[in-house]
Amino acid sequence: MMRILLFLATNAAILVVISVVFRLLGIDGLLLESGGMNMGALLIMAAIIGFSGSLISLFLSKTMAKRGMGVQIIEQPSTPFERWLMETVARQSEQAGIRMPEVGIFDSPEPNAFATGWNRNDALVAVSTGLLQHMTKDEVEAVVGHEISHVANGDMVTLALIQGVVNTFVVFLARIIGHTVDRVVFKNEEGHGIAYFVVSIIAEILLSFLASMIVMWFSRYREFRADAGGAQLTSRTQMANALRALQRVHQPHDLPAGEFAAFGISGNIGDGLKALFASHPPLEQRIAALEQGRN
Repeated sequence: MMRILLFLATNAAILVVISVVFRLLGIDGLLLESGGMNMGALLIMAAIIGFSGSLISLFLSKTMAKRGMGVQIIEQPSTPFERWLMETVARQSEQAGIRMPEVGIFDSPEPNAFATGWNRNDALVAVSTGLLQHMTKDEVEAVVGHEISHVANGDMVTLALIQGVVNTFVVFLARIIGHTVDRVVFKNEEGHGIAYFVVSIIAEILLSFLASMIVMWFSRYREFRADAGGAQLTSRTQMANALRALQRVHQPHDLPAGEFAAFGISGNIGDGLKALFASHPPLEQRIAALEQGRN
């Protein structure tokens, strides 16, 4: 849960920083007209702020993954297993109709893997050392298929675009709330006072956390599709067995950064309110969907 909160806080921080820059540049002042708000200009500004953070994050995703996760890219296989892993990714990429992603390994005792990159033909697939220790080759092959499916489905771009749309409405509504409080509560009749700025920032932070539930819902839906894709590249039995292998390990944890957690093979689910911010559905639901052919 803490890692999910870190992701949400990071997204909120990006919005706040860009909003502050716009405020310092005086762009917020262009939104006023005859004492009211220019809704067209506000929507354009909100879209610029909202999409900036998600697109910047998307284009830097591979670099962030390599540095933040300590991913070691396999340039030339040095072990039989690395050679097998490279061949597996190459074969599945060809089956999925995408260019072969970079392949890497990161040091983590937890069995996990993730895919990232700004488009389906310039991606990265990485597996943890814990995954290699806890799973058989057949199970690892299914996990790799799951990640290749994320890439082939364009999930990274889609998730970034959804986050951008959500951010746009967060900024839009936050500005309206700030304007309303500034006029109604603080009786400021000309321009915008400090209340508008402070209330807008607070509203952005609160709304961004609420809006993230929409993004996480899509993330959970996307996992079922990736499981189905992994099953097509291997088999339903292999994919289900890989998920059962995750169940055999202690409750799986999210990856250290929210963006990578969203594209991992497993994540910490939680109960109640926590489940609304979970990037992955429960493993038992994913296994049932595979067995019943519902994905």
